[in-house]
Amino acid sequence: MKMRPRIELALEKALESLDNGDCPPRLREAIRYAVFPGGARVRPELTLAIAAACGEPSGELADRAAAAIELLHCASLVHDDLPCFDDAAVRRGRPSVHARFGEPLAVLAGDALIVHALDAVCELVPAYPRRGPIVMRVVAAGVGAAGGIIAGQAWESEPSVDLRRYQRAKTGALFEAAILAGAASAGAPLDRWRNMGRLLGEAYQIADDIADVFASGAALGKPVGQDRAHQRPSAVRELDIETATRRLNDVLEAARDAVPRCAGREALRQRFAAITKAHLSRIAPPRATSAARPPVKRLS
Repeated sequence: MKMRPRIELALEKALESLDNGDCPPRLREAIRYAVFPGGARVRPELTLAIAAACGEPSGELADRAAAAIELLHCASLVHDDLPCFDDAAVRRGRPSVHARFGEPLAVLAGDALIVHALDAVCELVPAYPRRGPIVMRVVAAGVGAAGGIIAGQAWESEPSVDLRRYQRAKTGALFEAAILAGAASAGAPLDRWRNMGRLLGEAYQIADDIADVFASGAALGKPVGQDRAHQRPSAVRELDIETATRRLNDVLEAARDAVPRCAGREALRQRFAAITKAHLSRIAPPRATSAARPPVKRLS
């Protein structure tokens, strides 16, 4: 099965308990609205790609790990858009969850997505007593208050924060979790994959910082200019666009080089390049200016 249909099927499986009649109808609608139709599905695609590169003995656990990672990502978007944070009325080119269903249901939908993410993996732990708990721990760490995406959101409420520390939690934590979950589901050693996850997470956060300044809302499907409006840490604001773009290129090169040796290393590097190119094509800074700007590299 191709990767995107596989991810969608895994997400449906993770949310199937919503259909047993016990979930309030509007909450069920809000949860599914937050997940379907999805965005790029970059994180779960990475999870499956890493699992395949490590020679996964069974796709079942990898599928659940991928679904869990994407549900956590969707939860973070729902919460990020809330009036108490970004107050964003648009997400993925349509009304955000709180704009469509109201703030109370949006809060509950985001919370429910976190629970469903953890439950998706927990259900398989008895069947995979060695690998399942490790996947569970990796997924939980990606969302937690100690360096996970909850920490990333909370750093925005602090009077000051180191940019790298903020980015590592805000975006990097879930990318790292996506990669480690793929490795864990295949029974591969996690330490070999951790650095790649951190580097890739940093690259995507820098890319998002650039996009927030130079991309169009139509291309991103969400409001832009949020970092300046909310006085948030940003690579562009701290480093300037030229330095931030150079940093992005350097980190992408380092992430590519950090792919450890494994059975499917070359196929993974090619897949990694394709995923990265598809995402970064939306955020390359404009070039029709008097100042020369270094182009964002495409990995090959």
